[in-house]
Amino acid sequence: MRYDKMSAFIVMDIVREAAQYPNAVHFEIGQPDLPPSPAVRAAFQAALDDVRFSYTESLGLYALREKICTHYRQTYGVEVTPERVVLTPGTSGAFLVAYALTLEAGGKLGLTDPSYPCYRNFAHLLDIEPQTFAVDKSDCYQLHPDQLRGADIDALQISSPANPTGNLYTPQRLQTLNEYCQAHGIAFISDELYHGLVYDSAAATALQFNPQAYVINGFSKYYCMPGARLGWLIVPPEKVRAAEIIVQNLFICPPTLSQYAALAAFDDAYLAQVRQEFAARRDFLYDALQDVFTLEFKPQGAFYLWADVSRYTDDSYAFAKQMLAEIQVAATPGIDFGSHRTHHYLRFAYTRERAAMQEGVARMQAWLR
Repeated sequence: MRYDKMSAFIVMDIVREAAQYPNAVHFEIGQPDLPPSPAVRAAFQAALDDVRFSYTESLGLYALREKICTHYRQTYGVEVTPERVVLTPGTSGAFLVAYALTLEAGGKLGLTDPSYPCYRNFAHLLDIEPQTFAVDKSDCYQLHPDQLRGADIDALQISSPANPTGNLYTPQRLQTLNEYCQAHGIAFISDELYHGLVYDSAAATALQFNPQAYVINGFSKYYCMPGARLGWLIVPPEKVRAAEIIVQNLFICPPTLSQYAALAAFDDAYLAQVRQEFAARRDFLYDALQDVFTLEFKPQGAFYLWADVSRYTDDSYAFAKQMLAEIQVAATPGIDFGSHRTHHYLRFAYTRERAAMQEGVARMQAWLR
């Protein structure tokens, strides 16, 4: 176990420092500020009233796993059986289970650079070797199958829409990556946590192209339930029992109250409002920052904007610290997400109401002038 190789999550340091300023404008936090559907609150209260504090089965409530299967059928036209759905404590739990199922100690996990930092940190924790592939604006931050040729990896993980860039893999690219991995015996892990928060075109799931894919999603982002700590992982049929054993030993079961609340989370009318609100915020912030930083493309999903600040600095971490100290605007330094030119970037989360973002933009404009 190589926990000594795990890096600090810099955004959490920024969050802690920003908390010192009552008037801080928060672009750093990657969680929705919107509440979940009122139906979720009612379901949670009903679970409390019924004293639902016991364990559930390790794979999670069967009724909730059935609802997730219905979601895949209606959204993607993909048939999944409830037995293949593993509920976990957040998607963090799902990553651990997926890595344990697909990689041995010393195995190699392919990741893009930049990407979500917990991927490589979890890999280190399990004595797995992260192998990164640089992606950039030239291909809208999508990994290309040609980059994998000759690479010695046991599993590949991508995220779509991606954190920190907000890019979305096209169905064609997702298909070719899955075909390559299937042909070369590489397990494919797809982080689809931001599905639903896609604004201009429909998102595809890896399961449309690869029934053996490991697909991760959860209730933190689109469903506005980050503190519920509830994710899910879809595994191949032959891996169900192994997944169950891992979950039994790591977590016993997912959080019980959260599962009962999530039974009401698939509220389509409410979720459409969530998507519309984040789409409007994206449009506002993208337009507002066009003349402030270099924006390589309009985010296609999630709720992040990846801004090139190299016209001002070659050290975005120092830039972010100075910006917070001098004008109390908090953003996440790009180095949280890898090493491929990330020192030139900041990530802005549009997870605050329009008025707060407008104030933050005004402060940055005046400061940079």
